[in-house]
Amino acid sequence: MTARSRIIALVAAVVVIATSATAYAVREARHQRTPPGASPEAEAPRASTIGSEARIVFRHTGVDSHYGLVAMVALDDPGGARDFTEVACDRVDAGVDGASCLRTQRGVATKFEADTYDADWHELSSAPLPGVPSRTRLSPDGSLVATTSFVSGHEYMQTGFSTETRIRAFDGQDLGNLEEFALSLDGKVTAPADRNIWGVTFVNNNAFYASVGTGEKTYLVKGDRLARTLTSVTQNAECPSVSPDHQRVAFKVDLDPGPAKNWGLAVLDLETGKRTPLTNGPQGVDDQVEWLDDNTLLYGLPRADEPGVTDVWSIATTPKAKPKLLIEQAWSPSVIRG
Repeated sequence: MTARSRIIALVAAVVVIATSATAYAVREARHQRTPPGASPEAEAPRASTIGSEARIVFRHTGVDSHYGLVAMVALDDPGGARDFTEVACDRVDAGVDGASCLRTQRGVATKFEADTYDADWHELSSAPLPGVPSRTRLSPDGSLVATTSFVSGHEYMQTGFSTETRIRAFDGQDLGNLEEFALSLDGKVTAPADRNIWGVTFVNNNAFYASVGTGEKTYLVKGDRLARTLTSVTQNAECPSVSPDHQRVAFKVDLDPGPAKNWGLAVLDLETGKRTPLTNGPQGVDDQVEWLDDNTLLYGLPRADEPGVTDVWSIATTPKAKPKLLIEQAWSPSVIRG
């Protein structure tokens, strides 16, 4: 290959990487604060007073003046009127005593943050994120926060992207990057250079589940925070969510393994190891599911004909269950049961 040919090939490679990065950023931007096509005259949804009732907290995605703000509806009336906070998040997870909020701060230099709030939505702590917000979860008692963000680096789903997943105390104290944990896959201790870890879901203040990707495989792993270990449980599992009774884990599965991803959902019984695919469930779902109760999952889906607008759907955890629209114009749901 001549010097001129090598230069042309290098330029082409850079263009491909830049195009992939731009495409990913555009897709993530649909969940940002500025509503596409919004106008000052857009009518905002009516508000209610939900107070401390059992509720579902989420990111509002209606194209109006509340776009991107955290909102909530009563748990027993998910299609009813919603309360709004003044807090804007790309991703949110909330509990009885507070919430974790991942956000993009746009300016001359775009910044990414992981913030915590008390039950009245007053900011308590703020920590920088190294890239685009992806996932966040609180531990059951609200004392720990897990965050995942995309950063430039080795491959995760898109050329030029990798993930960073950290666990912090709710007050902001950094408790470590999960890539520093000892990893065991298929019974063997390993440390592949291309590993990515994302999508933490807590069982308690020590045990948790997460996703690990390396090569062409993805794994559900069980983590031990104090021992700083990650151990594989099963393959072809991403973005897990443990059930309220801790007996099952729901996650995304690739229905047609290969370059083109076609996502579905499945539930794993942790005692028996039985995996139940939701055969009539959504295809193309790219979210970390939430449990509405011990037998029902929640997840977000974008509207194909309305960029930036998403809805929250529910589905029972039985093989032939069909999805139901639960909350319109919503994203990133979390359930507070009281």
